[in-house]
Amino acid sequence: MTNALVKNTGSSSSASTYLMVPIFIFFILLIFAVIRGPSLISSAGIGSAIIVVAPLVLATYALTIIVMAGRASVDLSIGPLIGFINVSLIQLVGIGFLKSVMGLFLFAMAAGIAYQLLMSLIIVYVRVQPIIVALSGYLALVGLNLIIMQRPGGLATEWMLSWGAGTEIFSPVLVILVLATVGWYLLAQTAFFGNLKMMGSDERATYTSGVNINLVRIGAHVIGGVYAGLAAITFTSLISSGDPSQGTTYTLMAVTALVLGGANLAGGRGSAFGALLGALNIYLITFVLSTFNFGMVQSYVTDLAYGVILVVSLLISIAIPELQKRVKNLSPTMFFVICATLALGVVMHITMDQFVDPLNPKPRFTFASSSTDVDDGTGYSGGTYFMFIILGLAVTSYMVRLLFSKNSPSMTALVVLLVVVVLGLIFAPDMGPDQVVADLTLQAKLVINTDVSATQFFALEPISQSSTLSAFTTIVVGSTALLALAAAILLASLIILLAMPHVAMRTKRVGMILFWCVLVIVGIAVLFAQSSDAAYLRS
Repeated sequence: MTNALVKNTGSSSSASTYLMVPIFIFFILLIFAVIRGPSLISSAGIGSAIIVVAPLVLATYALTIIVMAGRASVDLSIGPLIGFINVSLIQLVGIGFLKSVMGLFLFAMAAGIAYQLLMSLIIVYVRVQPIIVALSGYLALVGLNLIIMQRPGGLATEWMLSWGAGTEIFSPVLVILVLATVGWYLLAQTAFFGNLKMMGSDERATYTSGVNINLVRIGAHVIGGVYAGLAAITFTSLISSGDPSQGTTYTLMAVTALVLGGANLAGGRGSAFGALLGALNIYLITFVLSTFNFGMVQSYVTDLAYGVILVVSLLISIAIPELQKRVKNLSPTMFFVICATLALGVVMHITMDQFVDPLNPKPRFTFASSSTDVDDGTGYSGGTYFMFIILGLAVTSYMVRLLFSKNSPSMTALVVLLVVVVLGLIFAPDMGPDQVVADLTLQAKLVINTDVSATQFFALEPISQSSTLSAFTTIVVGSTALLALAAAILLASLIILLAMPHVAMRTKRVGMILFWCVLVIVGIAVLFAQSSDAAYLRS
């Protein structure tokens, strides 16, 4: 009976469908973050991200394992608990009681386990609602932290100071994070984890099947205490000192990351991958907002962004079942691969493409540079084209295989369309050397402050650069590019609709009318742009 319940629980959760929401939000935020700060994709950028996000990831792991036990047992005291272990470690290091790595780890995890064990015993045997116990623990630890350390101060051990440098990707903090994640997946293979999920989904049925639900709940809190102790260690290495108030901010961030990771607050659903995505989403939100200058209201804007992303994730989660009805075979793994491929293309374009001189192929300027002398050359070179080639070959191979396995008029039209798109991505022409040299001769001794790109075939290619391009001309070129892209999308949709016999004729007519309207507007826009360029040259 237990096995049947576990099987039903797994099937009812629709495998890992809930992970599509955090996956989608993660890649959208990643693209925005790289556009706003290309330095994020570097050894120092990734190393710094690991150091900053590690405490939040581990705190979210702790919350997830506890929430999975059911009864809406969200541990609101996770932030003050991290702060309590942090200030206690710093005070004990200051008096010389803790010096070794082993001693520090044992103390941190023992403190986390002791606290969570006490909370679980109160919930199980005193029968107090988990949310009341968590709120009481939150208030008690906030006051206790201020008693232990009145104000931020102290200094971590020398070996811990180097841990929080964040200058390299590979660090002890990354090792802790990897081991904690591996430990989660090893735990997920045990009968305890199956009982935990089953209890969170239906506690009464789990009890009647013979599972000791009290022991399972206590075990979940103990494991959460271990993760809380590890989170406190990485937090201490991050700030390299003690802070009685800083840890409390992790409660809001960890709970938000928990929800963004797709965990069910009622229990029974959660994963390390979802918790990791939720924590990374919180970090990326903070990173993107830090690239803007909001002045004194920066922290309030960040909190507002957390709330907006939460609402957006809930709205997307509502749309996921409808999406799966139309795309029945779309699995979270395939969805992740698609999003990762698109995001990788953007990341490679932003971080690797550079301005080059056609007569001297050595790159001189990064894509992110705001201006450059025309004498030093124009054009792009870097990783985007390699990305298009790899993507094109992979998609073409898959489409050909799909064509032979499911031979139908609609599938044939779709495959032909996608092959054309892929070929457009691969063989998009570059600006020839003669054309570039002529352009340099026309614009010699000028400084380029605006880089204008438009959709030529299916890839972004530079079409014109000028020092005196007005905002008006830029808008014209950009609008033309967007309209051309819209026309390509409508044409693709029209081909697919015409190939499907069961689609109503009225729908096909509307698609055809929209396509021709957009095509006419594109033609007018192109003529208008050429006229404006000619008028500029005459002036």
